[in-house]
Amino acid sequence: MPSPTQRVLSRVPHRLRPFLVRHRRPVKFLLVGGTCFLLTTVLNFGLRHTVFAAKPVVALTVATVLATAVSYVLNRQWSFRAHGRQREAVLYLVVSGLAVLVNDAPLVVSRYLLDLREPHVTAFAEEAADFFSGMIVGTFLAMLFRYWAMNRWVFTHRADPARTLAARPP
Repeated sequence: MPSPTQRVLSRVPHRLRPFLVRHRRPVKFLLVGGTCFLLTTVLNFGLRHTVFAAKPVVALTVATVLATAVSYVLNRQWSFRAHGRQREAVLYLVVSGLAVLVNDAPLVVSRYLLDLREPHVTAFAEEAADFFSGMIVGTFLAMLFRYWAMNRWVFTHRADPARTLAARPP
Protein backbone atom coordinates (compact mmCIF):
# COMPACT_ATOMS: atom_id res chain seq x y z
CA MET A 1 0.00 0.00 0.00
CA PRO A 2 1.53 3.35 -1.02
CA SER A 3 2.09 6.04 1.60
CA PRO A 4 0.07 9.29 1.45
CA THR A 5 3.15 11.08 0.09
CA GLN A 6 3.55 8.48 -2.66
CA ARG A 7 -0.13 8.85 -3.58
CA VAL A 8 0.23 12.62 -3.87
CA LEU A 9 3.46 12.33 -5.88
CA SER A 10 1.77 9.93 -8.30
CA ARG A 11 -0.59 12.79 -9.26
CA VAL A 12 2.20 15.33 -9.83
CA PRO A 13 3.62 15.75 -13.35
CA HIS A 14 6.62 13.46 -13.80
CA ARG A 15 9.04 16.34 -14.49
CA LEU A 16 8.26 17.97 -11.11
CA ARG A 17 8.68 14.86 -8.97
CA PRO A 18 12.50 14.95 -8.63
CA PHE A 19 12.34 18.62 -7.58
CA LEU A 20 9.63 17.94 -4.98
CA VAL A 21 11.48 14.93 -3.58
CA ARG A 22 14.80 16.78 -3.45
CA HIS A 23 13.23 19.81 -1.73
CA ARG A 24 10.54 17.99 0.23
CA ARG A 25 11.14 19.72 3.56
CA PRO A 26 10.80 23.30 2.25
CA VAL A 27 7.84 22.23 0.07
CA LYS A 28 6.08 20.67 3.07
CA PHE A 29 6.90 23.75 5.16
CA LEU A 30 5.36 25.99 2.47
CA LEU A 31 2.24 23.82 2.24
CA VAL A 32 1.76 23.96 6.01
CA GLY A 33 2.45 27.69 5.89
CA GLY A 34 -0.08 28.22 3.10
CA THR A 35 -2.73 26.35 5.05
CA CYS A 36 -1.99 28.35 8.19
CA PHE A 37 -1.93 31.59 6.16
CA LEU A 38 -5.50 30.90 5.03
CA LEU A 39 -6.48 30.07 8.61
CA THR A 40 -4.85 33.29 9.88
CA THR A 41 -6.58 35.34 7.18
CA VAL A 42 -10.03 33.96 8.02
CA LEU A 43 -9.51 34.35 11.77
CA ASN A 44 -8.04 37.84 11.39
CA PHE A 45 -10.94 39.12 9.31
CA GLY A 46 -13.46 37.45 11.60
CA LEU A 47 -11.90 38.98 14.71
CA ARG A 48 -11.38 42.40 13.10
CA HIS A 49 -15.03 42.70 12.18
CA THR A 50 -16.43 41.39 15.47
CA VAL A 51 -14.59 41.18 18.79
CA PHE A 52 -11.53 43.33 17.97
CA ALA A 53 -13.04 45.87 15.58
CA ALA A 54 -11.06 48.72 17.13
CA LYS A 55 -7.88 46.68 17.69
CA PRO A 56 -6.49 45.33 14.39
CA VAL A 57 -3.05 44.50 15.82
CA VAL A 58 -4.65 42.44 18.60
CA ALA A 59 -6.85 40.66 16.04
CA LEU A 60 -3.82 39.80 13.90
CA THR A 61 -1.87 38.64 16.96
CA VAL A 62 -4.66 36.36 18.19
CA ALA A 63 -5.20 34.93 14.69
CA THR A 64 -1.46 34.34 14.27
CA VAL A 65 -1.12 32.66 17.66
CA LEU A 66 -4.01 30.28 16.94
CA ALA A 67 -2.64 29.43 13.49
CA THR A 68 0.81 28.92 15.04
CA ALA A 69 -0.58 26.18 17.27
CA VAL A 70 -1.97 24.43 14.21
CA SER A 71 1.33 25.01 12.43
CA TYR A 72 3.28 23.31 15.23
CA VAL A 73 1.20 20.16 15.00
CA LEU A 74 1.39 20.02 11.20
CA ASN A 75 5.11 20.83 11.04
CA ARG A 76 5.95 18.37 13.80
CA GLN A 77 3.92 15.55 12.32
CA TRP A 78 4.74 16.15 8.66
CA SER A 79 7.33 18.75 7.64
CA PHE A 80 9.96 18.00 10.27
CA ARG A 81 8.83 14.51 11.25
CA ALA A 82 12.33 13.00 11.41
CA HIS A 83 13.87 15.95 13.21
CA GLY A 84 13.68 17.51 16.60
CA ARG A 85 14.66 17.02 20.18
CA GLN A 86 13.14 16.93 23.63
CA ARG A 87 12.98 20.70 24.15
CA GLU A 88 11.45 21.38 20.76
CA ALA A 89 8.03 22.51 22.02
CA VAL A 90 9.58 25.21 24.22
CA LEU A 91 11.94 26.31 21.45
CA TYR A 92 9.05 26.30 18.97
CA LEU A 93 7.06 28.57 21.30
CA VAL A 94 10.00 30.97 21.66
CA VAL A 95 10.63 31.11 17.91
CA SER A 96 6.91 31.47 17.21
CA GLY A 97 6.58 34.23 19.78
CA LEU A 98 9.36 36.15 18.05
CA ALA A 99 7.74 35.40 14.69
CA VAL A 100 4.44 36.90 15.91
CA LEU A 101 6.33 40.11 16.69
CA VAL A 102 7.94 40.02 13.23
CA ASN A 103 4.48 39.44 11.72
CA ASP A 104 2.90 42.34 13.63
CA ALA A 105 5.69 44.87 12.99
CA PRO A 106 4.67 45.90 9.42
CA LEU A 107 1.05 46.42 10.56
CA VAL A 108 2.19 48.57 13.47
CA VAL A 109 4.38 50.62 11.11
CA SER A 110 1.57 50.98 8.58
CA ARG A 111 -1.08 52.02 11.10
CA TYR A 112 0.79 54.01 13.69
CA LEU A 113 3.94 55.35 12.02
CA LEU A 114 2.61 55.94 8.51
CA ASP A 115 -0.93 56.78 9.79
CA LEU A 116 -2.63 54.62 7.16
CA ARG A 117 -5.89 54.56 9.11
CA GLU A 118 -9.11 56.49 9.30
CA PRO A 119 -9.56 59.52 9.32
CA HIS A 120 -6.24 60.02 7.48
CA VAL A 121 -7.24 57.63 4.67
CA THR A 122 -10.49 56.08 3.44
CA ALA A 123 -11.88 52.92 5.02
CA PHE A 124 -10.96 50.96 1.89
CA ALA A 125 -7.37 52.28 1.93
CA GLU A 126 -7.11 51.36 5.61
CA GLU A 127 -8.32 47.81 4.93
CA ALA A 128 -5.96 47.44 1.95
CA ALA A 129 -2.98 48.81 3.90
CA ASP A 130 -3.76 46.55 6.87
CA PHE A 131 -4.08 43.47 4.68
CA PHE A 132 -0.93 44.20 2.70
CA SER A 133 1.21 45.15 5.68
CA GLY A 134 -0.07 42.58 8.17
CA MET A 135 -1.08 39.60 6.08
CA ILE A 136 1.28 39.85 3.11
CA VAL A 137 4.47 41.60 4.23
CA GLY A 138 4.24 40.48 7.86
CA THR A 139 3.49 36.87 7.00
CA PHE A 140 6.28 36.76 4.41
CA LEU A 141 8.88 38.12 6.86
CA ALA A 142 7.66 35.83 9.64
CA MET A 143 7.75 32.82 7.28
CA LEU A 144 11.38 33.50 6.37
CA PHE A 145 12.27 33.94 10.03
CA ARG A 146 10.41 30.79 11.10
CA TYR A 147 11.95 28.58 8.44
CA TRP A 148 15.45 29.78 9.30
CA ALA A 149 14.88 29.52 13.06
CA MET A 150 13.15 26.11 12.92
CA ASN A 151 16.06 24.64 10.98
CA ARG A 152 18.62 26.39 13.18
CA TRP A 153 17.24 25.82 16.68
CA VAL A 154 14.10 23.68 16.84
CA PHE A 155 14.10 20.73 14.45
CA THR A 156 17.86 20.26 14.25
CA HIS A 157 18.69 16.65 15.07
CA ARG A 158 17.83 13.81 12.78
CA ALA A 159 16.12 10.80 14.28
CA ASP A 160 17.91 7.46 14.22
CA PRO A 161 17.75 6.45 10.49
CA ALA A 162 17.33 2.75 11.31
CA ARG A 163 14.35 3.51 13.54
CA THR A 164 12.83 5.82 10.92
CA LEU A 165 13.16 3.19 8.18
CA ALA A 166 11.79 0.45 10.44
CA ALA A 167 8.74 2.58 11.23
CA ARG A 168 7.85 2.99 7.55
CA PRO A 169 5.68 0.34 5.94
CA PRO A 170 7.35 -1.59 3.12
